[in-house]
Amino acid sequence: MRVGVSGTKGKGRAAAATLMAGVLAAGTAGCAGGGNPGDVLELAVAPVQNGGAALRPDSPVTVQAKNGTVENVTVTSRNGEVQGELSADRTRWRSRWTLDPETDYHVAATGLGRDGRTRTVTSSFRTAKAGPSLAVSFEAPDNRETVGVGMPIIMHFDRAVTDKVAAENGLEVTASRPVEGAWHWFGSRTVVFRPRSYWPAHTDVTFRSHLAGVRVADNLWGGRNQELRFRIGDEHITKASAKKHQMWVWKNGKFMRKIPVSMGMGGSREHTTTNGVHLTMEKANPVIMDSSTTGCGPGCPGYYRQTVYSAVRISNSGEYVHAAPWSEGSQGNSNVSHGCVNASDSNAAWFYRFSYRGDPYTITGTNRKLEPENGWGYWQLNWNDWLKGSASKKSVQVGPQEGSQAAAAGTGGAPTGPEAGAVSKPAS
Repeated sequence: MRVGVSGTKGKGRAAAATLMAGVLAAGTAGCAGGGNPGDVLELAVAPVQNGGAALRPDSPVTVQAKNGTVENVTVTSRNGEVQGELSADRTRWRSRWTLDPETDYHVAATGLGRDGRTRTVTSSFRTAKAGPSLAVSFEAPDNRETVGVGMPIIMHFDRAVTDKVAAENGLEVTASRPVEGAWHWFGSRTVVFRPRSYWPAHTDVTFRSHLAGVRVADNLWGGRNQELRFRIGDEHITKASAKKHQMWVWKNGKFMRKIPVSMGMGGSREHTTTNGVHLTMEKANPVIMDSSTTGCGPGCPGYYRQTVYSAVRISNSGEYVHAAPWSEGSQGNSNVSHGCVNASDSNAAWFYRFSYRGDPYTITGTNRKLEPENGWGYWQLNWNDWLKGSASKKSVQVGPQEGSQAAAAGTGGAPTGPEAGAVSKPAS
């Protein structure tokens, strides 16, 4: 039976054509004049093809039962079956996502009447061509990538989204383990999904966008549907102290290594390492460090251009964890870098091999706070502030079945991860 798909999803606009097709199919023949008319099932399907006009793709498919219950609904197109959900009293079925533009759909619905008879209704319709559509790109993660427990899902749109609720409601996250998360908008062109606390290690995650039939702005539609699958690897947690000149690394709760480091020398903002919860963003070997990227070009006091190795990026303000053999005498006792985290060749190479993208990397002991939009500084926002950036102001319960709009803003259990200081630092 295909009616038991759970979860909720509101549609941004009423359907353009929702004429109810009060079509009652003939059931098993009975004795003439027998039965109570109030026990005879009536099934109504919407939308219906009215005068041959194609229907808007954000028209929901509904099946309504009177004097009985909905037992089975199948809605199909060339792209497969349409997901839907059944009301608690089993009297109404509704499609969950918007429909694909320029597509023929076929509906078959079966109900059970109070008289004990089953009846079936069929219907067909075609959706209209949508208007201009925006393009969607993913900054992270990559499809099939193994990532760290802090990894966000980062989507960029090539044009402004004005109906953010409609767009957000067209996004689905599922996972092999239960997780609470939420979307957060940065402006009108970027939306990011982050769990409330770090992903459980070894979790498989699937993201699907159902935006093809979503009207995201005036005369602008959501583009093609997409799917992205990734896996959370081992839990890697790193903490570093600018005051103690050390960094500590854990894997799945087991302490792995203490590494002497040297951070930003300070004296100016650009030479001060950012304080807070970073994520490892990318790895490169080598990287050319050029102060021109931070506004200090040739001729500027302090200008530098240097090749470094085993570099793991942790922000967009030029910060990496990288090998720095020239500062090994300062590592573990003083801060002399231009803002990066310096380590020895061997320690930097080990950390480079160890890291996934999306591993949490927390720095303490400086007076420059990491901004949430500096790289992937999203864990700098506490959960309530993260929820405020959601168009729906609701979290999403992500589990083996689906990601559905759930708890209201500010609700839920106690957080773990960076809010709760889940991993303690050993004495140095």
